Amino acid sequence: MTTAPTLRDPRAIAGLKDWGPVPTMIEGVSHTSGVLLHKGPNGENECGIWVCTPGTWACHVTRDEFCHFLLGRCTYTHESGETIEILPDTAAFFPAGWKGTARVHETVRKVYMIR
Repeated sequence: MTTAPTLRDPRAIAGLKDWGPVPTMIEGVSHTSGVLLHKGPNGENECGIWVCTPGTWACHVTRDEFCHFLLGRCTYTHESGETIEILPDTAAFFPAGWKGTARVHETVRKVYMIR
């Protein structure tokens, strides 16, 4: 095992693992896949690549998440009405407890870190 796991060219990496459909769908059927780069020994943190196909779903962030969106387009709408438009090269931090909806317009790919 390496002391610093790495992924080269996360925009183009193939061999994604099927992570299944989003369970909180509102409209459509968003399907997820990804590559896990690291997961803490007790699952307390993880990072990797996440891909999601179009659809709209309820989103509840249970742990702090930083993500950098590499491809695609989506809109996150907080329950307060605040809207976050995501385009390629958007970095975002979603604090634990964030609730709202996610509408994926074009398949998104992001690198993420959850703690």
